[in-house]
Amino acid sequence: MTHTEQHALIVELRDYARKMKRYEQEEFEMFVKRDTDDEDLDTMSQKKLIRLYEQYIGPVEDGA
Repeated sequence: MTHTEQHALIVELRDYARKMKRYEQEEFEMFVKRDTDDEDLDTMSQKKLIRLYEQYIGPVEDGA
């Protein structure tokens, strides 16, 4: 997953942050901070981000 794809997932999830459980919000805030610092997510963090995306928005499409 590229940095651009990660950023797109984070931007879409921002609208759903209030619906997340507390531990999910904390995890998501960490992703936002890492995105702001232009850091790439490790494999485990990418999987967590995708899990959050699929839970609140739907399946991740190829190229997103």
